[in-house]
Amino acid sequence: MPPTRCALVGLPGSGKSTVGRQLARRLQLPLVDLDQRLEEVLGTSIRQYFEECGEDAFRDREQALLAELAAEPGPMVLSTGGGAVLRQANRSALRQGFGQVFYLRATPEDLWRRLRHDQTRPLLQVDNPLARLRELHRVRDPLYREAANYVIETGRPTVHTLVNMVAMQLEMAGAVPART
Repeated sequence: MPPTRCALVGLPGSGKSTVGRQLARRLQLPLVDLDQRLEEVLGTSIRQYFEECGEDAFRDREQALLAELAAEPGPMVLSTGGGAVLRQANRSALRQGFGQVFYLRATPEDLWRRLRHDQTRPLLQVDNPLARLRELHRVRDPLYREAANYVIETGRPTVHTLVNMVAMQLEMAGAVPART
């Protein structure tokens, strides 16, 4: 069986980091949080980098790091940033480098309930964050679907249930051994 490599994509607040952490623990695989790794590489927070260098410069760095990770051998659970799918090169790298890509899908209203007090996400620091989430969803939903093999609805299930859903899909795809 080839090494298990999967990636999680979705809007900010959809659960990529939380589900990724628990999935990696359950499958005993290394977790790479793309945003965390980017902050290490950049030497600053994503928010600060956005403010100082702009989104295009950030997306260039994100694309380069994602290409590196996609080319790395070995097992991995990758949790991406919400905008990682904006570039075609990234969507291709996800499909080719990670095999199993999961879109953790949530409605803008569910995301707003989860994120309304979060001050760390640069794209949501606007006058009307719900309207911004609706616009992000409109633009990115087709891109997430293009990148992903699976769509997992995250509206109501618990994190534990979401991890089980992803693990079950990986088992059915033969990417991990079935649990007994």
